Amino acid sequence: MTQPASCRSEQRNSGRVVPTLVLDGAEQMALDALLLEGCWRSEQRSPVIRFYQWRRPTLSLGRHLRRIPDRWHQLSRDGHVALVRRPSGGGAVLHAGGLTYALIWPEAPHQRQEAYATLNSRIQRGFQQLGVNLSSGAHPQDAGEVNCFARSTQADLVDEDGSKRIGSAQFWQHGHLLQHGEIPLTPPVSLWRSLFESPPPQWHPEPPSVQDVEQALMQALSQQWPGLKWITRPISAAERADLQTRASLYRLEASAL
Repeated sequence: MTQPASCRSEQRNSGRVVPTLVLDGAEQMALDALLLEGCWRSEQRSPVIRFYQWRRPTLSLGRHLRRIPDRWHQLSRDGHVALVRRPSGGGAVLHAGGLTYALIWPEAPHQRQEAYATLNSRIQRGFQQLGVNLSSGAHPQDAGEVNCFARSTQADLVDEDGSKRIGSAQFWQHGHLLQHGEIPLTPPVSLWRSLFESPPPQWHPEPPSVQDVEQALMQALSQQWPGLKWITRPISAAERADLQTRASLYRLEASAL
């Protein structure tokens, strides 16, 4: 197997930005796992930030989520939504009409609460630049819900009306952190209701653009490593081959759940 090149950089004191990609959901999950693995395998151990969207409406299930409603099986069989397994934990998240971020944090704080709080503070600052004030959810971090956006834990961020705006989840490997976050901006109302039997989160008066959110969060998250040079580097041919090989590990068939 070709070793992932995720964290190699032109110079030691640098971080990597992966340009925005629109891929199949299983490919996205495989790439995030490869970026994390490449980071802890590399002597550089540099952070990685990327934002992405999904080729088709996709429901991602947290790594420990097993029992799901029968209607999700049917919606998948009917072709309305793809199903994938995330390497990170948490509940089910619909990826459609939104923006996903993935951050690789080498040697992150060992306490997950501290890591969440640190990154959330950065994200809050980013959204403040967009005129949106966010705060942490009220429920304990171990609160479990099949629908990720049905409840806001201390790992999530809500607006001034209490509407959940960002759901985040973590995956740790050899002391290094992969944190996922989903930001629903214009989710499809009908599909959301079919999946979760509730309305999607609504923005008032309107959501910020994908481009504005990405720019604000890139600037805010990168400040976690002041003085670090950020280098934009697309995925390599070797990384693309590896993620396509591993994508089957994250792709789910309704009949297999």
